[in-house]
Amino acid sequence: MSELIGSLALLDVARAGYGFAAGVHALFGLYLLLAWRGGHPGLLLFAAVALGAAWSGSAYLALGGDGAFMPVLASVFDALRIGAWFAFLLVLLTMLGGDRRPLIWVCAGVIVAVICTVLGQAIFAESQPGLAWAAVRGGFLANLLASVLGLVLIEQLFRSLPADGRWGFKPMSLGLIAAFGFDVYLYAEGLLFQQVDAAVWAARGFAHSIVLPLVALTVARNPGWKVRISISRQAVFHTTALLVSGAYLLMVAGAGYYLRFFGGDWGRAFQVAIVFAGLVGLLVIVVSGALRARFRVWLSKHLFAYKYDYRSEWLGFTRALAESGEGRTPEEAVIHALARLVESPGGGIWLADGSGELVFRARLNMPESQAGEPAEGAFATFLANRGWIVNLAEFRSRRAIYEGLVLPQWLSRLEGAWLVVPLTSSGALVGFVVLLSPRTPVEVDWEVLDLLKTAQQQAASYLAQLQAQEALLEAKKFDAFNRMSAFVVHDLKNLVAQLSLLLKNAERHRDNPEFQADMLETVAHVEGRMRTLMKQLMEKTSIDPRKPVELSAMMDRIAGAKAGQAPAPRVTERAPVSVLAHADRLERILGHIVQNAMDATTDDGKVEICVRPAGEGLAEVVVSDTGCGMAPEFVRDELFKPFRSTKSSGMGIGAYESRQYVKEIGGSIEVESQPGVGTRMCVRLPACAASDGPMDGKQTG
Repeated sequence: MSELIGSLALLDVARAGYGFAAGVHALFGLYLLLAWRGGHPGLLLFAAVALGAAWSGSAYLALGGDGAFMPVLASVFDALRIGAWFAFLLVLLTMLGGDRRPLIWVCAGVIVAVICTVLGQAIFAESQPGLAWAAVRGGFLANLLASVLGLVLIEQLFRSLPADGRWGFKPMSLGLIAAFGFDVYLYAEGLLFQQVDAAVWAARGFAHSIVLPLVALTVARNPGWKVRISISRQAVFHTTALLVSGAYLLMVAGAGYYLRFFGGDWGRAFQVAIVFAGLVGLLVIVVSGALRARFRVWLSKHLFAYKYDYRSEWLGFTRALAESGEGRTPEEAVIHALARLVESPGGGIWLADGSGELVFRARLNMPESQAGEPAEGAFATFLANRGWIVNLAEFRSRRAIYEGLVLPQWLSRLEGAWLVVPLTSSGALVGFVVLLSPRTPVEVDWEVLDLLKTAQQQAASYLAQLQAQEALLEAKKFDAFNRMSAFVVHDLKNLVAQLSLLLKNAERHRDNPEFQADMLETVAHVEGRMRTLMKQLMEKTSIDPRKPVELSAMMDRIAGAKAGQAPAPRVTERAPVSVLAHADRLERILGHIVQNAMDATTDDGKVEICVRPAGEGLAEVVVSDTGCGMAPEFVRDELFKPFRSTKSSGMGIGAYESRQYVKEIGGSIEVESQPGVGTRMCVRLPACAASDGPMDGKQTG
């Protein structure tokens, strides 16, 4: 066989081609074997591919000079491979009905004739050259008949298929016609000139490998063959693009070779120029979105029953939505996700703003728009009630289809507008997207409309969820502000109570210098506290950082401030412990706890305060009284709930604020109470060293 090739360059090309064919056939055969689920068509197809691997592999070895018998073995495997293809096609013809026995006998006879000529060449090559040469000529004729017979079988099968079933067999038909047609040319030329064209023979391995993707596509379209195989559109797209690119580069190289061979002194320059121009042209094609879109649409129309690979499209749509936050807003991500489904370069999105208006929110590759649309207007009502995707070109030419649709003037004037896709979630119109004209003509048929309708519901749910999250976040912000406002109002109430008490005492002690001094100090304190509270309310945060606070000094100050009331609180235990807190707020909360104990106790009762370490890095303030006490159910279910109070003038916010703040700085509040006996409230806080920060034992204005 290597003698047939002749030149070393062609020998290298032939070995590369047959080696490549062996690898491709072996991989595809393994895939078919793993995917086979029983049934004669699948088994025969596997046999044809496996014999193809054996043929191309033995041809590769024969071209390397590995044994004298290897060329004969390659030719025998080639004949058996063709016989397996015949058997596969005959089984499919038999499944369609009719008597195929004459055709079976003809096919079997031709394959036997091919094998006999191969064996004849091997047997008589040394002993009887004349008979060997006759066997060679007979081999040309037998192989030519086999190739023509293969074309006949394909034609018979294609004609026997019903019109709606030909689509499934079309890719394999094209591939096998190309393969058998290649062999017809090869053996016809060999019969005519009594020798095989070495260049054509060298390319035969490549030629028979190229048809395998088309075979795989047909297998995927015919699950009745019981071979579970699937071909992704991406694989078809990239494989076809690779083949087309290779053919294009071969044409460019051939043209360059021709110019160099016949161009004389200018040939080399022309060759470099045309190859460079060809590479630039290929680069332009590769990066062109419009050309890729046209190619993808062409493949979908001619190679697949459905326009879309729905699994791939849905995964791509989900990924496109997830692009929000990565250079795109959620609205822009929705535009991009919908646009890529129909090869559109972009568009704009209008969303409800909560005030009865659909406003322009984002755009992608389109001009800015100031147009808005009433949520209760005719256009929005049509989109909400019908849920139709409006094809503006179709609307202009066939308005009767869109009965009741009134197109806004701004939309009629929007340049490049193509489709209007409503965004509906739970039956409500969230907004709509206007898509621009596609890069390549796209037929808006039922499949496109169904895909867009499904995608718009997902996009609308996505946007509605984002809007709900934003509304929830805003509500939480208002809730936090309202909660802070309630705390501030509660503190203001206490300050007003101090001023009221001051006014009552002023009638009796207005001429007392000590009272006047105390009054001025109290008013200054109240004024400072009110300024601090207002500042805290406006900035929505705590004013001062947490600092070490000495609890014993604070509780002495609280008890001293309330010493004039009955029952007067007493500090019975003092320990030098400090905690990290906001001094004003902690003093206000502990003062509230002491005041509640006093309010619940009669004038002859007791209110006692203990400050001491509690172990494990804690300090505790215990306020106990001999008042009316509380039921366990009230302590468990009512005491710390906001806006629950047993006082006629209370707001029910003090105990709630106390526990919230104590928890905020890492502490806890424990309550022990019995009706008619009294209450013991223990506030535990994380202790700290006084050297951790400046001591703050006084109230700050």
